[in-house]
Amino acid sequence: MAEFTLELNDDQKQVRDWLHGFAVDVIRPAAAEWDEREETPWPVIQEAAKVGIYSLDFYAQQFFDPTGLGIPMAMEELFWGDAGIALSIVGTGLAAVGVLANGTEEQIGTWIPQMYGDANDVKVAAFCSSEPDAGSDVASMRTRAVYDQAKDEWVLNGTKTWATNGGIANVHVVVAVVDAELGSKGHASFIVPPNTPGLSQGQKFKKHGIRASHTAEVVLEDVRVPGHCLLGGKEKLDQRMARARERAQSGGERVKNAAMATFEASRPAVGAMAVGTARAAYEVALDYAKTRTQFGRPIIDNQGIAFQLADMRTQIDAARLLVWRASWMAITGKPFESAEGSMSKLYASETAKKVTAQAIQILGGNGFTREYPVERMHRDAAIYTIFEGTSEIQRLVIARTLSGMPIR
Repeated sequence: MAEFTLELNDDQKQVRDWLHGFAVDVIRPAAAEWDEREETPWPVIQEAAKVGIYSLDFYAQQFFDPTGLGIPMAMEELFWGDAGIALSIVGTGLAAVGVLANGTEEQIGTWIPQMYGDANDVKVAAFCSSEPDAGSDVASMRTRAVYDQAKDEWVLNGTKTWATNGGIANVHVVVAVVDAELGSKGHASFIVPPNTPGLSQGQKFKKHGIRASHTAEVVLEDVRVPGHCLLGGKEKLDQRMARARERAQSGGERVKNAAMATFEASRPAVGAMAVGTARAAYEVALDYAKTRTQFGRPIIDNQGIAFQLADMRTQIDAARLLVWRASWMAITGKPFESAEGSMSKLYASETAKKVTAQAIQILGGNGFTREYPVERMHRDAAIYTIFEGTSEIQRLVIARTLSGMPIR
């Protein structure tokens, strides 16, 4: 078991510097353009694929880093570059985590490579869980999956929303209801292979921030997928459903929910994204405060500015520590007995919103214009307190974990 440490080893430092260089040279110069265009930055994703950042091998190496710090370190550096472009680069990872969390070894080996493609023909993937009436309330999900035993196929019907890469993905991972009576315990995840009839893109959303990341509805109309596309397999699903029915009648321990398993695994990573955005805004504000003069001196000489920067840096470092702790706990198998994963996302997300707002204030009128990147960073930061569990849901998870109440 890896000991918890605050010091990156030489290999991690090398990867961090490599990612930082890519963010400086490739992501940042393209950030404003793709934010304005509100389109997927395919050329940037392809550049990431060419150098090995957008690949299964890279994310596998970071995911299985024995210290747990590989993924949060990578997320922080890429999102320091730009949140919208970085989300386009890493968005496929949520679908990949969905397969890793719920799939068999054969499914992992078959589908995850197809999510990425290669440097000459890059692909993306989408994880489809949220619905128009089922965001935080996953028990209200309406998308149905019905098994056709004669053909060994699952038939999916419903509409998903807020899907990163939804409709443009090569592979979609769809969470659907198998047994409505079991609520969220009756859900399962399915692979929808490329070019499957019945799957189409619905509305593409025009967003406040992270505009370079494609977000859309996914419509499923009599979508038929082979039986082997049920993540984990039918035997495992039948066993899980049987246990859930027994425990629903007698009471007992929780049964893992397919969507929640994915979110639990990814929350510290989202916290690291928020840290990257907050750090980027803080650095712009710090540089500006050192060089902007008013009344004959740099504005950082004023306590009102200096104290803000001191608080910003303190909050960013605290957020990173929470993210690193949760990531280390996850990789070493330590249970989140106090919802440490949710803590890390909650604090980092709120920090990103606050720090980016303070950065605008420090830059004054300049911060309110698109001549400086902090207004874009502030728009981007708003998403962290919303997606993959709102801040309110994180607080609910933490509170219920502390009290011993069930998390439904």
